[in-house]
Amino acid sequence: MFGRRPEGKRVKHLDPIVQITPYLMPWRCDAQVFLAYDAEYEPLIRYMSHKSREGVKITFMELIIAAYVRSISQVPEANRFIMNRKFYNRTELAVSFVVLRPTEDGHPEENAVKVKFDPSDTIFEVSARVKETIEEGRRTDDDSFAIKLASVLLKVPLLPNLVVHVANFLDHHDLFPKALMDALPFHTSLFVTNMASIGMTRVYHHIYNFGNTSLFFSMGTPQRSNQPDMKGEISRKCILPIGITADERVCSGAIYAKLFAVMKHCLTNPYELEQPPEKVYYNEGCEFHEPKPGAAAEAQKAGASV
Repeated sequence: MFGRRPEGKRVKHLDPIVQITPYLMPWRCDAQVFLAYDAEYEPLIRYMSHKSREGVKITFMELIIAAYVRSISQVPEANRFIMNRKFYNRTELAVSFVVLRPTEDGHPEENAVKVKFDPSDTIFEVSARVKETIEEGRRTDDDSFAIKLASVLLKVPLLPNLVVHVANFLDHHDLFPKALMDALPFHTSLFVTNMASIGMTRVYHHIYNFGNTSLFFSMGTPQRSNQPDMKGEISRKCILPIGITADERVCSGAIYAKLFAVMKHCLTNPYELEQPPEKVYYNEGCEFHEPKPGAAAEAQKAGASV
């Protein structure tokens, strides 16, 4: 209440043009902008193949998340959200995604999960966190809190409308419980969907009005395309298509451009993600840390150094 939230702190200094945008566009669906990004496939697959020969399995999604984590460590201004027309710096770095769980009849079953990262995480630490969360999310005997809650609400007529209305009210007045924020996937820095896992290309996914997600990444299946090189000559390349949806109110276009430039550099030079950043930048009064994943990351590092 009064601008105090468990996952964020009010932004103190803002450009007036940026500050007024939530009054012009009150909802995230009003402020969605879309960006098609084509990551170079060759540097990523070469890196993954090299790591595989060392006994370390790295996935495309882990590389994309690691590049995002690294970019936030250098451009923390993009790790913000807007609630009730107020700007907040996040005091955590979280990524949500959906895990497909195995079923006896082969029908796909989804489970939404969320992972918290430290801004200094390397690709090995990101990979360890993601793998651990996916393993937990695929357990068929343990539904996520979001699934359990939805299952209960849908059994009682009119109850879903009432509960969602109350939850929105609490969220917009800074009264939403921290335990629920951690259990639900909608209060997160980034939401990722891996469309390649179901054989589809990228989509431009909407940003949920519920919660405070500010970015949505959609990774599609690799594609071949004709692209000009630096000399203007056309060559055939393989790309990894990523659809990006962003809340344009969160920060200026220049900040987003800087964020995606860091991401592009990391995805073109994935070996740099093996070392922590030389310096981590934080928004004013919002330094935060997550315990390192420990043994799993150390094992991967050991394999990479052999």
